[in-house]
Amino acid sequence: MGYRVAVGRQSYVFADLKELMAKATPLRSGDRLAGLAAGSMEEMMAAKIALADLPLRSFLHEALIPYEQDEVTRLIVDTHDAVAFAPIASLTVGEFRDWLCSEAATTEVLARLAPGVTPEMAAAVSKLMRNQDLILVARKCSVVTRFRNTIGLPGRLAVRIQPNHPTDDAAGILASTIDGLSYGCGDAVIGINPASDSTQRIGELLRLLDGVIARFDIPTQACILTHVTSSIALIEQGAPVDLVFQSVAGTQAANASFGVTLSVLQEGLEAGLSQKRGTVGDNLMYFETGQGAALSANAHHGVDQQTLEARAYAVCRAYRPLLVNTVVGFIGPEYLYDGKQIIRAGLEDHFCGKLMGVPMGCDICYTNHAEADQDDMDTLLTLLGTAGVNFIMGVPGADDVMLNYQSTSFHDQLYIREVLGLRRAPEFEDWLRRMDIIDVAGRLSTGQGGQALLTAMQDRAA
Repeated sequence: MGYRVAVGRQSYVFADLKELMAKATPLRSGDRLAGLAAGSMEEMMAAKIALADLPLRSFLHEALIPYEQDEVTRLIVDTHDAVAFAPIASLTVGEFRDWLCSEAATTEVLARLAPGVTPEMAAAVSKLMRNQDLILVARKCSVVTRFRNTIGLPGRLAVRIQPNHPTDDAAGILASTIDGLSYGCGDAVIGINPASDSTQRIGELLRLLDGVIARFDIPTQACILTHVTSSIALIEQGAPVDLVFQSVAGTQAANASFGVTLSVLQEGLEAGLSQKRGTVGDNLMYFETGQGAALSANAHHGVDQQTLEARAYAVCRAYRPLLVNTVVGFIGPEYLYDGKQIIRAGLEDHFCGKLMGVPMGCDICYTNHAEADQDDMDTLLTLLGTAGVNFIMGVPGADDVMLNYQSTSFHDQLYIREVLGLRRAPEFEDWLRRMDIIDVAGRLSTGQGGQALLTAMQDRAA
């Protein structure tokens, strides 16, 4: 089945839905690298015109990656909620865009719709949307999750403390953690990317963070971002695992490059639930994704990177996660070349995830060889804050000394809270007030709360 459209005197033909989706995608270096991008702006516009006229039902009948070859496709097809889809079943992609931007698409309506939206539908409509459309609709989507606190409530923003250290040094990790807590960060998670893959060392880091949380009775969760099978092994050994982490992608082959299958993810979820460590809920999976992951693994099947990213959210959605984080600029300029492409991708990812009912956060970041800088990250932070992003990163000085990339700092979240009036997770906010770290208005207190944390840690070290 082909798609033909005339623009002026020029006629364009797209061989199948996969090519149509790719050619309609806003320009990015990854699609060009894969040979999938439109050859001109005119061809891109022709693809958008054809895509706008495509019935949403088409995505239920034409799989971009064959059902028989890919377990992610099977997951998408087998779990599709036809009842939830029914209100939009008669719409084209273009009509879906118009409806999403209308007053009829309320927060409650979008929540009921989410199980009926496939990732391909979400990706398709995003390709027709301007940045302001992506922000407008995502802001109306509310995805709330709970473990030891409540994340995703309207008007609130959570922050992950990312206290990475190049040698997993306990003193360095504790210093970064206390620094982050003193700035009012940490309600999303205190999460370490370990330098070591030693199960013994990871267990020590888990006990380190668990000790901090228990000592100060902090209503938050810890996570060591290790492979899901390592978390399962540590749970079997009795280690204090709060969240089970895994990087995932949008195809079976790309997930295989991460060493995971859907059944392994289910095993990780069940192992985590067996711990019963949540206090206000049982959302305990933490997933990270990023446009270009499937292409970098040579596992993209000729599908554009943004559509594959949306398919990764279908994987995440199946396991009721607490947090899903698009590490948007981390993979490098081969996939997102500059600040403009990173900003667009961040807004797309957040929109697609939220539309599908996924609790989306974003690591607003870039690598030093990309054509991007901290001003670009300020722009994306401001746009995502306006769009209602669930959480962002808090990295000391915005410079991750272990992973060697630039992200957002503890100070950056103070800026976006002040500008947009964003509060923290309610349970964590109450704790910060009790500790005299923030005042009744939510601003950093002039009291000694942060110093008390530091003194207690020094006493512990002594």
